[in-house]
Amino acid sequence: MHMNVKPIPTLDERINHIRTTTARLINEHILPHERDIWANPEQVAKVKQLVKEAGLWAPHLPEEYGGSDLSFLEHAYMNEVLAYAPGAASLFGVVAPNSGNQKILLKYGTEEQRRKWLVPLTEGKLQSAFSMTEPESAGSDPRSIKTTARREGEQWVINGRKWFTTNGKRADFLIVMCRTEDEGSDSNGRMTQIIVPTDTPGVQLVRGVTVWGRESDHCEFVYEDVRVPLDNQLGQTGSGHRAAQDRLGAGRVFHCMNSIGAMWRAFDLMVERASMREVHGGLLKDKQFIQGFIADSYIDIQAARLMTIRCAELMEDGGDPRTDISALKVFVPAAFERVVDRAIQIWGAAGVSGDLPLAGMYTGARTLRIADGPDEVHKILIAKNILRAHETEGSWDFGN
Repeated sequence: MHMNVKPIPTLDERINHIRTTTARLINEHILPHERDIWANPEQVAKVKQLVKEAGLWAPHLPEEYGGSDLSFLEHAYMNEVLAYAPGAASLFGVVAPNSGNQKILLKYGTEEQRRKWLVPLTEGKLQSAFSMTEPESAGSDPRSIKTTARREGEQWVINGRKWFTTNGKRADFLIVMCRTEDEGSDSNGRMTQIIVPTDTPGVQLVRGVTVWGRESDHCEFVYEDVRVPLDNQLGQTGSGHRAAQDRLGAGRVFHCMNSIGAMWRAFDLMVERASMREVHGGLLKDKQFIQGFIADSYIDIQAARLMTIRCAELMEDGGDPRTDISALKVFVPAAFERVVDRAIQIWGAAGVSGDLPLAGMYTGARTLRIADGPDEVHKILIAKNILRAHETEGSWDFGN
């Protein structure tokens, strides 16, 4: 089934062009080859070239660093279309963790760092990973990070253990979140991000952590007296926490738009199955249970989509998106999980098989309720922001 994407009357012509062009590339060059494209390097290269010719390669980066320089809102709308086909984002030059690392290098890196690491990353000549989470520290509390970077002469000496370092097996370099000791700063101010090539002595790839019963590229690393030049530091000493928040804030919105695109695909698969599967004397679509599934999924998708677009518009306009980011980060993955669960139920045994993308969507949706901050932390942040506003402004303004 092809993705049905028509121009949205309320959007400007450029965003509609981005959405429809992305959908055309997916419908014509990705979905028909979805099962075998990844084993065909020539087909992958062909699609990437078509994306570049369409001016959609690396949408999150400026042209001078090899991107297509889309605005935040343009990129958000693009993501909901891209995610209809699992893995399609990588064919458009935007896939985690490289995309997040590229944004960090762009904002916090020196020009020399950008030329050395960012440009080859965008061109696909290098791979990267982001190394922050630790097995002995709560990922939702960056103040608990124990990995240290000690300054010795013109070098940083790094010691610690990380895990869930995504893309670790293929990475040529890692961006490592370290505690750079400075008694004059607070806990957050001690955090610094440092570029570490994976072939540096002392960098040990321990394993790909097993996730949902399968080995993954979310890797565990040990850093033992790892020495890198001071010039590998990103931004000022102590700017690591702020850099991580910059990365995660935008990333949460993009994750949610990705989730909407995946929900869209799951919804289409569910409706398709209901319209063709006969059981107990009739088509599934004529059973009220199934009609309820369809209605509930439509409601979940529309609510999630409108929440996410509103937040993206707020970020585009320079507003304060913190409450909205936390709200959609809680709601959208849960809605995603519900939508995919219903689609699996309608497909039955096929729904949990590898013949459909639903099983991967389901585990991905459940993981998102932990990734980039667990639901509980975001609920606390929502409540704190609302209570703080109540003290100064009174009633909450849902229109702004």
